[in-house]
Amino acid sequence: MDLMNKKQTFDAEGFLKIEGFLSEEQIQEIESELSHYLQTMVPTLPMGDIVYETEASFWERREIRNLWRMEKYSEYLAALARQKDVLELVGTLVNGEPVLMAVELFAKPAHIGSAVPYHQDNAYFNLAPPDALTCWLALDDSTVENGCVYYVRGSHRQGLLPHKASLVPGNSYGLARIPGPAEVDEVPGIIGRGGIVLHHCCLLHRSEKNRGERSRRGLLLVYKAAHCQIDPVGMEQYQAAARALQSHLAAQGRLS
Repeated sequence: MDLMNKKQTFDAEGFLKIEGFLSEEQIQEIESELSHYLQTMVPTLPMGDIVYETEASFWERREIRNLWRMEKYSEYLAALARQKDVLELVGTLVNGEPVLMAVELFAKPAHIGSAVPYHQDNAYFNLAPPDALTCWLALDDSTVENGCVYYVRGSHRQGLLPHKASLVPGNSYGLARIPGPAEVDEVPGIIGRGGIVLHHCCLLHRSEKNRGERSRRGLLLVYKAAHCQIDPVGMEQYQAAARALQSHLAAQGRLS
């Protein structure tokens, strides 16, 4: 793996795409663990570690939108995120010793998988310096039709932009001002099953609703450098947005 060339691309564009990072056999192994997780762990999860889609009719089975903090409940997924080749790549990109922050699932089921508003991940993390990234592992082919991520090339160089409460379950914080098409150099994150896209925590990105016949599952491995510190002012602003979402859901009767 040519780490220096990959780092040059990542530093310039804010994201790095690698097709075929995992073999089909490795993906099937992950899917076996995920199936076990859904059957045995999901029914026991606290409310804060699972988000359901809201568009399905009341008589339909609830579809999962997000699973959070999966590394807490699955030794397999925690070990997957700490594989030597993964940590070597991530450490190069975050300029230091990589520390796993989270393993997450973004399920985006067929037909009803909801959109994600423009945001930067560091609006949630509030890390200084912003030496952090998300490794987005495609469990399905990610296409325009099924709601691939759109990355704004080079936007990480702007630093952290103002965000506000979005009231979107699973994405409670969104960009305060949405840029027009002429203001951004947007790239669709089309990638095949088993590929990965690593994006900087200040890279602006979004996704559309899944309008296709197939799901668009992404397993997210989130890392920071060990030298990062939390900005308390930014963190309080994010937590205020999270509280606003909880109040909104409670008012709608969607919290038990």
